[in-house]
Amino acid sequence: MQGTIDGFNYGMATPVAGYAMACLGSALGLRCTVRSLATGRTRKPGWLALGAASIGCGIWTMHFIAMLGFQVSETAISYDGTLTFLSLLVAVLVVGAGVFTVGYRGTRPAPLLTAGLFTGLGVAGMHYLGMAAMQMDGSLTYTPGIVALSVLIAIVAATAALWAAVSVRGFLASLGASVIMGIAVTGMHYTGMAALGVQVAHDAHAASGNNSGALDVLPLLIGPLVFLIVAATIVMLDPMLIMGDDEPAARRARRVDIGSPQAGLGSANNGGVTSRNPGREFSAQGDYLAGREAR
Repeated sequence: MQGTIDGFNYGMATPVAGYAMACLGSALGLRCTVRSLATGRTRKPGWLALGAASIGCGIWTMHFIAMLGFQVSETAISYDGTLTFLSLLVAVLVVGAGVFTVGYRGTRPAPLLTAGLFTGLGVAGMHYLGMAAMQMDGSLTYTPGIVALSVLIAIVAATAALWAAVSVRGFLASLGASVIMGIAVTGMHYTGMAALGVQVAHDAHAASGNNSGALDVLPLLIGPLVFLIVAATIVMLDPMLIMGDDEPAARRARRVDIGSPQAGLGSANNGGVTSRNPGREFSAQGDYLAGREAR
């Protein structure tokens, strides 16, 4: 028989908490990737790995916090620890592959789209692998069209996240990008959940008042949550990120040129106009004076 699904057993508490974790992971990942672009070759892999792990843990934590609010009225739910942990590894590894690709190859169309496709399929795989970890007196069914839509959302979200990771600069811009990425990740999750149906066995035992699966998931959430706290501490204590030194060099150079005394002196000596090629200007003045002496 068809099971009665409730994805919001704790109201909006689990969706909001899950969304916050997705935003936190995305924000940390963006800042770490920005930091990697401004550091030497020896430290770059470390920052990229920290960023990839932050995004992967944020996505995975979002998924399982949201699943705390999931129950089927006709049966108790538990989770297979091995598959659950494997879904975490998948999330971190596929995000890592994408982050390292754009971190070293840039956001040219070919590497960006390839990395986005691979990472998006991996994130979707993480979601459905986590769903497969559920154990109950019944079986899961999916609506193919909605599943395809959730995979498409995952690919688009992953591509946009990878582009933002190496393109977005400044704290406020990174914060805005992480908010959008959190919406995309959460939207992908609940789109996938909308595709879900449960066929419950006739001899299934009704679930108790409390969500039985929470006791299996909560211990597994501790590790990723602690990691995100440690990653946030590292980011907050990094001087370059605190001072905003990830600003593009060209913009910093323009600001220095505008504010420097030399820039003002050059403009005053040239009627308020600074030559872009002083060597050519000097040569032209020499040719003019030589012509006058010849006459």
